[in-house]
Amino acid sequence: MRHCHGLVLPRFSAKEKQLLRGSIDFIGVNHYSTLYVKECIHSPCPSGGDRPIMGFLNTTGYRDGVPIGEPTGLADFFVVPRGMEKIIDYVKQRYNNMPLFVTENGCTLQTQENELEDRDRINFHKSYLASLARAIRSGADVRGYFVWSVMDNFEWVKGYTKRFGLYYVDRETLERTPKLSVGWFASFLRNNSHNDREEIMAASGHNKTIIFSQLEAKVAEM
Repeated sequence: MRHCHGLVLPRFSAKEKQLLRGSIDFIGVNHYSTLYVKECIHSPCPSGGDRPIMGFLNTTGYRDGVPIGEPTGLADFFVVPRGMEKIIDYVKQRYNNMPLFVTENGCTLQTQENELEDRDRINFHKSYLASLARAIRSGADVRGYFVWSVMDNFEWVKGYTKRFGLYYVDRETLERTPKLSVGWFASFLRNNSHNDREEIMAASGHNKTIIFSQLEAKVAEM
C-alpha cells in the first residue's frame, strides 16, 4: 500500500503513533456488496477510471459473463450475502476482534414500480443478517447493525433516483409511507424472526417512534 500510494497516505510521527495506539473504541463497517478482484500489474486490465486502485487492481461483478450475485438497482452492487460473513471475519482477525458495528447495509431495488411491496429488500436484509449471525457465532464481537436507510434519502451522485429506505418518501409532499420492509424489520426486532404476512402488514402501520426505539434497544442489547 505504501509503495503504490505513498504520496497520498498520511504519515505519523512516533509521538502521534503512541497517542493513537489503543485509542479505538469500535470499528464501523459499511457493507453493501461483494466484487471479484483482478490484479493488473502482471495481467491486462481495462484502462480509465480515477479510483486510486486503477492500474493495480480491477474490480468486477462478473466472471466468465456470470454475475457474482443477483443484481440490484445499482451497477456493480449485487446480492452476495456470504460477503458479510467474510468481511466481518477479516476485520475480526486483522484487528484483534475489536468491537464492531455494521453501520450501513441495504439495497436499492432493480425496479421501483411497486416500491411499497419491497419483498426483495426484505430478502436482502434477511440473507445478510443470517450471514452476520454466522460471523457472530464464529466469535466476532458485533455490537450492532444499522439498516441503510430508515427512509429514502439523497444518494450521492444518484440523487433522488435511488431508494434505499424502509420508508417511502414522496419527493413532492415529503409524505413518508412505510414499505412492507418496515413491518418485517419491526417484527424481526421483536421476535428475531417472522413468518406471518399478516403480522408484517399490521406492523407496517405502527408508530414510527416505536420502531426507532425498538431499533435503539436492539442495538443496545447486541
